[in-house]
This record gives sequence, structure tokens and C-alpha cells, in this order.
Amino acid sequence: MLQFGLRAHDFGRLRAGALADALAPHKPASIQLALSKALTDFSGDAGTLSPGAARSVRDAFASRNIAISVLGCYINPIHPDPVKREAALRRFEEHLRYARDFGCPVVGTETGSLNPDCSWHPDTAGERAFDELTESVGRLVRVAERTGAIVGIEPVAHQHTVHSVARMAELLRRVPSPALGVIWDPVNLIPLSGIPGAQDAFFREALDAFGNRIVAVHLKDFRMVSGKKDGTLPAGTGGLDLPLLLRLLASRKPGIDVLLENAKPETVADSLALARRLSG
Repeated sequence: MLQFGLRAHDFGRLRAGALADALAPHKPASIQLALSKALTDFSGDAGTLSPGAARSVRDAFASRNIAISVLGCYINPIHPDPVKREAALRRFEEHLRYARDFGCPVVGTETGSLNPDCSWHPDTAGERAFDELTESVGRLVRVAERTGAIVGIEPVAHQHTVHSVARMAELLRRVPSPALGVIWDPVNLIPLSGIPGAQDAFFREALDAFGNRIVAVHLKDFRMVSGKKDGTLPAGTGGLDLPLLLRLLASRKPGIDVLLENAKPETVADSLALARRLSG
């Protein structure tokens, strides 16, 4: 059975107990928790975490039967300013060191851009940027190996360094460690111009390339507007073949955490009910 969860900061920024109370009525199996985006009592800045702080957050959610499946620490690992890049990498490393105290081994990030804000840059898809990313990810993975954590990489089409299935597979080849995993968001990997062919082939390409390394799944929906992808819709409200995707996940990754994105308080009940019904 798939484990359906939510992205905590879709419910606002609150103290840990209050946020857990807001999420609890929807009975999510787990959450993705980005400390700086979701909690008012923890910034997530380097130097601010401790085992006690992590346990207090873990316990606030655990008391409502909610696990933390992913710690979101989304950085730009190829930031063009080396000082800011170093600060971001150190913040991520601190999340890795305390991940187990949160009850969650996975710390997730996207792969950034040569622009500071991670927007599209013509050279981000090039080899130099990919070499820089490999160096940053290798450094993070070495910390993860020592701490029993997992670096979760989320590929994003168009503007990020890892922008395709092939690039994700190549990163896994270059950094050959069980401490490196994939956070798969099928909509994020759809090119701006749309899915090139059948959705079944699109899903299977990713699952065949790195399905054994997927540690969590993000679930949302998309539509095409004037020939360009809008990937900001709640699950089940766009063009994604949700029944097919959930069948493939149940077969290939049984029990995995499937975290709904863009599930606002006013839409989350319908999105969760649909996902649970389709997963059978």
C-alpha cells in the first residue's frame, strides 16, 4: 500500500504543535518538512539545530501519528557565489547530521542553476555546471554516509542542472553511493513543451533508469497552456494519468511515501481521497 502524505508548508508557517494539529485531521502518513518554510520556532539555519530540537519536532508530529519522511533543505548546490554556496552546503550538512533525530533519514534538494535564484541559465545544462554539481553532491553524500542519512535529489526539467532522466542516471553513476537517492516528481520532469509521447513510456523510462533509487515521490498535476506546461495543479485536477502512475508505483515501489504538493487546506481532502481511492 502506498503511503500518502503532504508537504507541511502548504498549510502555512506555524509552531510545530500547531502545524501538526492542522495536518492531523487529514491523516497523512507522513510529511515533507522544510524547517524554514513550515516552522516559526526553527529556522533551519546552520548552527541552530541540535538533537533535542530535532526530537521535539519529531515528537510533535509523531504524537499525531504523522511521520517525517523528507526534510526539505532546498539549496542551490552550484550557486555562482562561492561564499553563499558554501553556506548552503553547510546548512544541508547540518540537516544530514540531525536527520535521524527527526526520525527521517532523507534530506532533499533540487539541483540548482548558475543563476542565484535557480532560474533558467543557458549554461546550466552544460558539463561545467554538472561537474560542479557532482562535486557538491559528492561532498554531501560523504557526510550522509557517516551519519546514516540519505541525500535525496529531485530532478527538474528545463532550468535545473539535473533536468532529465538521463542526467539523473548519470549523477547516480558518478556518485556511486547508497547514501544518494532520488525524490521523483513526474510533473517536474515533464519538459516545458509537454510529455514527448505516451505517459506510460514517460513513467517507465524514469522507473527503469532509477526506480531502485527512488526514496520518495512528489505528486501534483499539470496542464498545457499556450503550448507550455503549467505544473502547479493539485493531484487529480489536470492531465496527468494518475491511475496509471499510482498502479506503477504500487507495483514497483510498494509502501513508498507519496507526498502531495500544492494541496492547500481547501483542496487537500479531495486530493487525498482521490489518491487513496485510486490506489485501492
